[in-house]
Amino acid sequence: MPMIRLTVPASALTEEARATVQRDLASVLLHWEGAPDTAFFRAQAWSYLVELPQGAQTTAEDDVPRFLVEVTVPAGALSERRKAGLVEDATKTVLSAAGLAPAEALRVWVLVHEQPDGTWGAGGSVVRYADLVALAQQGKEQADA
Repeated sequence: MPMIRLTVPASALTEEARATVQRDLASVLLHWEGAPDTAFFRAQAWSYLVELPQGAQTTAEDDVPRFLVEVTVPAGALSERRKAGLVEDATKTVLSAAGLAPAEALRVWVLVHEQPDGTWGAGGSVVRYADLVALAQQGKEQADA
């Protein structure tokens, strides 16, 4: 199942943004992964917010907050088109949450990690990509019914 982690410097987000950005990013990820919009899949899209202590993030140039989005998906889950859409939408989501303009997009980096098949486990068992595809198909059929 997909996971998304946003790492931000402390106080880079308002309380309101902190309350919504995780769910917003999880929704973006599910959309681009092509998962059905069901309670089951929403519950499997884990989203983390990691806030770094003051002074823990900087560049050689300045201390302006930077944002790192790390996405972990099964290998093969995202085509190049889907990766590009995910990166674009995740960047827009973070910019919006941080109250930044599109011109600040280089302050948001998105890394997509593809987990090789057979190296993902849940519920005490190895979960293969084919298993996830079958679950998604079942979810889509139930949603259409």
